[in-house]
Amino acid sequence: MSGTSLDGVDIAHVILNYNEGKWQYEINKATTIFYTDEWVDRLKNGVNLNQEELILLDDDYTILLSSLIKQFITENKIDNLDAVCSHGHTILHQPQNKLTLQIGNQPKLAKLTGQRVVCNFRVQDVEMGGQGAPLVPIGDRLLFQEYDFCLNLGGFSNISFEEARQRIAYDICPVNIVLNYYSSQVGLPYDEDGAIARKGKLIEEMLLQLNDLDFYKQQYPKSLGLEYVQREVFPVIDSFNAPIADKVNTFTIHAAMQIANEIKNVKEKGCLLVTGGGAYNTFLIEKIKQLLPDTEVIIPDDRTIQFKEALVFALLGVLRIGGEVNVLSSVTGGKRDHSAGYIYEP
Repeated sequence: MSGTSLDGVDIAHVILNYNEGKWQYEINKATTIFYTDEWVDRLKNGVNLNQEELILLDDDYTILLSSLIKQFITENKIDNLDAVCSHGHTILHQPQNKLTLQIGNQPKLAKLTGQRVVCNFRVQDVEMGGQGAPLVPIGDRLLFQEYDFCLNLGGFSNISFEEARQRIAYDICPVNIVLNYYSSQVGLPYDEDGAIARKGKLIEEMLLQLNDLDFYKQQYPKSLGLEYVQREVFPVIDSFNAPIADKVNTFTIHAAMQIANEIKNVKEKGCLLVTGGGAYNTFLIEKIKQLLPDTEVIIPDDRTIQFKEALVFALLGVLRIGGEVNVLSSVTGGKRDHSAGYIYEP
């Protein structure tokens, strides 16, 4: 799994069991292998490439992924794998144009790793008129059903919950994709513990403009991508001549407000599971808690925080191998629930 925040590649060895009508999981070994500066630049620039350049990037990234996967398998002495379940890395996501591209999911990933590969989980749903996202909610339903809400704080924040016996899920707002960008301008890869935000001051007018973005008025299903941030969010923030700390403070408060608004619109009291890198941003979590005094906010163990998405893509792969539903139309807006993903043999 590689996310929009461009930290690196998450790789997890996951053991899944189905007993008495319930799925159980164990994250055995897991690691994040950080990208080199060169790869960060190439992935950031992917949205600007022509078709020929994209094919080259896809080839090179597939080779990179295969080497990282083989290294992980060797180092952890893993054998008898059922499959490598690969999300890859999203370069383009324009579901309105029936287009989504996750690189690193070529058939040769199976050849190079010597493993069965299940991948390309988003393409089919987009072809069926869906958003191709979010895909994690099927995992929330099957693995984390004891929580009223599952919130992921990654490059974007997204939420899922049950309503009228349907799983509802959608992107709420950008988070780390913006915070990391401005943190990099003061020489830091991300805002550790929300330290930059904590030093800054709120810019009221910026907050008003961010909260007024059209995306927040749209009904779900809806999803966000890098293109949206570049087109709508960065121009608002950059229109203010202010210290980076003030920009980071204001955007963090904006994200907390949007998240709290969505939760309060569903129910005033409940239990909220928070995962993703943003769960370590104590300033952001404090603001969410302040805005949700009647909601129990649960920060789980480190492995669940860091590798929940990798865990769920393992589940998606297992469901696909069994021909079971792994994409929910109630969250993507696709024509129907379906079993998505390509299976490649070595």
